[in-house]
Parts: sequence; structure tokens; C-alpha cells
Amino acid sequence: MGRYLEATAHTFPVAGSFTISRGSRTEIHVVTCAITQDGIKGQGECVPYARYGETIEGVLADIDAAAKAIASGLDRQHLQQAMKPGAARNAVDCALWDLDAKLTGQPASSLILPGPPKPILTAYTISLADAETMAAKTRENAHRPLLKIKTGTQDDEARLRAVRAAAPDAKIIVDANEGWDEDNIERHMAIAAELEISLIEQPLPAGKDDILAKIQRPVAICADESVHLTKDLASLKDRYDAINIKLDKTGGLTEAIVMKQEAERLGYTIMVGCMLGTSLAMAPAVLLAQDAAFADLDGPLLLAREREPGLVYEGSLVHPPRPELWG
Repeated sequence: MGRYLEATAHTFPVAGSFTISRGSRTEIHVVTCAITQDGIKGQGECVPYARYGETIEGVLADIDAAAKAIASGLDRQHLQQAMKPGAARNAVDCALWDLDAKLTGQPASSLILPGPPKPILTAYTISLADAETMAAKTRENAHRPLLKIKTGTQDDEARLRAVRAAAPDAKIIVDANEGWDEDNIERHMAIAAELEISLIEQPLPAGKDDILAKIQRPVAICADESVHLTKDLASLKDRYDAINIKLDKTGGLTEAIVMKQEAERLGYTIMVGCMLGTSLAMAPAVLLAQDAAFADLDGPLLLAREREPGLVYEGSLVHPPRPELWG
């Protein structure tokens, strides 16, 4: 079995800017892994994330280090041991899924789902800004059934109230990106409960979230930065009600499927999320999210330019990927 592997870096512009508690971006940097066999190419995308110590250069080096084994026929299951979890393995894993689908003529969905995939509802993200600016952006998107708002400052009350007033009928996820602390967590949760917020994502820094096991949680709390691998799940059950599964954290769709099954067994609510990437990164996650309680796969909607062809979005509905994109 002869394979040819190529990994390349690409930059895509953000529409305006994208701001969370850790900073702002006007462009994104992604790595595309392409694996070719018998003239057929499979592709996967990852987004190296500085929060986890990842860089474009490091991801490219990790993929290059595994290239010989992959070219020799390394499959997805053995890939889990050959590469560490994270962005690099995600790009390779998803490229192998895509390659297998194209070589066999069997869609990736047929190996994951009991039936054909359907369009799913995705959250739409409102970037962190002052309360007035966030309210204005929310009003522009108040027709969307599910919004995700970025917070994570010492005092987010005005933001929470302004956004809820601007979208009184929408379900809202609040993502603090580790930006709250023990001094304000209970007050912010009480405000969120009053405003009927559906979910609070990663309010406290990973590793500094013990207080969540000791206080009342009037709104469901979702782990993001605190959870990467299936083995993390059991130890978080006293602090979190939901988990956000991202392929760039798990190291690909293969591990994400295992994590989702174990999380469901443990009674977690499931969110399937993403880094800020293109449709190629979202495509496998759309299949994973088919029966998830929450999907946050709006990355392409936040870009000024992305891949062609991309996923089809109709409002907040995202359609399953077409074979020419992935899977």
C-alpha cells in the first residue's frame, strides 16, 4: 500500500475580529493534511491552539514525524498510539477517514450513524466586547434559535443582561473561556439562572475549578479546557454537567467517538464544538454532533473567506458534508 502524505499551513481572514477573554484575532492559521493513495486524496484540517502549547510549526513537525508510518499503511486505530492527542493527530485521523470513504465508496457517516445524517442546529457566536456592542450584534442575530456569547471578565452582568434583552427568545450558551474566578462565579451563575441561560461553558480555569463541586449550580456547567481525553471524564463528574468535545482536543474523530460514548454512559450532556476553522474542520464534527444536545460548529460563518466547496448553512442549520468536501 503506497501513500503520499502532505501537510501545509493556510491562513483565512476572520470577518471583522473574533475576541474571547484571552485576546482577539483577525485571521486564523490552520494545517491541512492530505493523504493520497491510488490517485485518491483524503483531507483533514486542524487548528493548532496556543492555549494548549501548539504552534503551526510544531504540528507540521509532528505530522512529518509520523509520515513514514502513515505512508506505509498505518490505520486509524494504530494512529491513536503512534501520535499524541491534539491538533496534529486530528488532521491525520480525519484525512484517513476521508481517504477510506473515498477509496471504498462508503460515506464516513455509514460507519458512525444508524441512518443518513441530517442538518443540525448550530450555535452562532457573539464575540466578547462591551455590553452595548454585544447587544447590537445579538440583535442582528436574534432570529437565530441558539446563540453563544463570549464573556470572561470580572463583571459580566451588563453583558449578560444586554444580550438577553436583545434576544429574549433565543437559547443562550455563555462561554467564559476560563475568565471567571471563585469570587464572582456564584454571582454570575445566579444572574445566568435569572436570565434562563441554557449552559455555562468553562467558567473557571482548568485545574482551578474545585469550587464547582462545592457550590450550587443553578445552570448546567460545561467543561471545555478541562476535558481533552476519555480518561478525563470520570474525574470531572462532580464539577461538570456537560462536556464540549472538540476534535482538535481529542486528536481526531476516532477518539471523539469513544469519548462521546463514554460521556453518555456517565450521564453528561454532550456539546460538540470547534476551534475557529473552515468547513473542512467542521465536516466530521457535524456527523459526531447528529444527536448532541448542543452543537457549536459556526466557524465558517465567522470567516471572511473559506474553502470551496464548503458546508451548506441555511441560517443556523448546517447540512452534512458533501463527498467533495469530506467523508
